[in-house]
Amino acid sequence: MAAVRVREALRWAREVDAAARRIGPRFRRPELRGRAGQYLRGLISRVERKNGWQLAEEVGESKPTNLQHFIARARWDADAVRDDLRGYVLERLGDRSRAEEAVLIVDETGFLKKGTKSVGVKRMYSGTAGRIENCQIGVFLALRTPRGHALIDRALYLPQEWAEDAERRTAAKILADVEFATKPALAYAMVERALDAGVPCGWATADEAYGGDYRFRRLLEDRGVGYVVAVSRAQRLWTPDLQQLKVEEYVREFAGDSDGEAWEELSCGFGTKGERRYRWAALRHSAPLEREDGVVFRRALLVRESLGASETGVCERAYYFTCAPEGTTLQKLAEIAGSRWAIEECFEQAKQETGLDEDEVRSWDGWHRHVTLSMLAHATLAAIRAKAADAPKKRTRKRTKPPATMRATTT
Repeated sequence: MAAVRVREALRWAREVDAAARRIGPRFRRPELRGRAGQYLRGLISRVERKNGWQLAEEVGESKPTNLQHFIARARWDADAVRDDLRGYVLERLGDRSRAEEAVLIVDETGFLKKGTKSVGVKRMYSGTAGRIENCQIGVFLALRTPRGHALIDRALYLPQEWAEDAERRTAAKILADVEFATKPALAYAMVERALDAGVPCGWATADEAYGGDYRFRRLLEDRGVGYVVAVSRAQRLWTPDLQQLKVEEYVREFAGDSDGEAWEELSCGFGTKGERRYRWAALRHSAPLEREDGVVFRRALLVRESLGASETGVCERAYYFTCAPEGTTLQKLAEIAGSRWAIEECFEQAKQETGLDEDEVRSWDGWHRHVTLSMLAHATLAAIRAKAADAPKKRTRKRTKPPATMRATTT
């Protein structure tokens, strides 16, 4: 057993070293390359908190000064490392032969903070806390493939009062070309960047903060990516007779009762409490879209209804806009809708295992650097898990009794 653990530890170490070597060329000076490897190993280590002092102790430094300088002040490009991270995820988790199964997932997460100095911090709603808190909000892009899932891009949301405050911008070292952008605009830029880089994917999904944005959906349609994106019940769409209705009104008019033929009970995957089953209905609401390559896409309104009534005595519903290749089954749409759990798992793992939310920096560069390296550390763990799943299971040799002649000689 001890030998097995040693071999496993060596495999882990080799994978971490491979990730460090991948980003090494981004650091011109040897000492910075060394710090990058140290920081990455510290984030993957089992220290309880990934703050400066504990990371320093883990990598053999007497104090955190060198690592703090590396993250906050040294000269290196976090966006270039982000590009390396994306390539690493594609290499370790991607499968171009099954690109149509890969899903780009957009979501945001909060970073609770004290004070007013950390870049982008203000009192705003955080889904992490479930309430309005003093926090930063990061918008993230994940890639889910049949082999695993990992974060591949990030953007710090900069509130408008920050973007327009010259004094705060100077103190937080916000780059001159950084302007206020809405969260959907940040998501648009990340998805466009991924597609321009050749990330193979057949689908995209997001919650209603992004799914309700027409420009975001149009990007996916123009790039030939199918989508299943959540929208609010107040979202409006055009009916076949050119009326505008809220989606909940549209469902009442065209889907009928949830016991009707339009509805199917389907699973959208497994969660922490087992299989997630709901009633689903897909209602077409516009003309088909024919691409230049001849593939026809169809838009629809997808409805998910809980099987049991809530405390108010009604079955809860969620709504999605979809655009999918003609012939896509309702089961497939349900699975794509349910795939958003993957980015939530990425957030949970990265915060618990690789210190995603434990930065001790206040600057624009510092946030992007720490978060990018934490994402790479998490992707490294995802790659290790994928390798372990790929490894053929060794057959246990069945013990048999020795022949009778042998038994006789040993008595």
